[in-house]
Order: sequence, then structure tokens, then C-alpha cells
Amino acid sequence: MNFDKELDTRGLNCPLPILKTKKSLADMTSGQILKIISTDPGSIKDMQAFANQTGNALVSSAEENEAYVFFMRKK
Repeated sequence: MNFDKELDTRGLNCPLPILKTKKSLADMTSGQILKIISTDPGSIKDMQAFANQTGNALVSSAEENEAYVFFMRKK
């Protein structure tokens, strides 16, 4: 999937992946895609909840190479 910016939060635990995602999205324009990589198992629920609360679209989530990869579209 094409993306505009990548955020690597491997090794960070809740709430840091969400806080860094929020900060990264703030620097982006509407419609751009942010790729987030996390090793925190809680990030699966957290990213979905964050998307629901903020109106940003969680386009995709998958597990790759012992990490979780999310693609989020800024509203």
C-alpha cells in the first residue's frame, strides 16, 4: 500500500504509539496515509479505538515480522 509518512513505534508501549500517531497525523494533510509499525499487542485495539474517536480511517491492519502494521488515513 502507498503511504505518505512512516512512523516506527517498535519497542514502545501504550500509550506512546497512540500519542506518536496523533502527533504525526497533526503534521499531515487530509487524505494522506500514515503507516504505523508497532510491537505493542495492545496497539491492535488502541489503533481502532483511536480511529473511531478521531474520525481518521484505519485503512488496514496486519501482523508482519513480529510487528503490527497499520495504515491510517487522515480525515
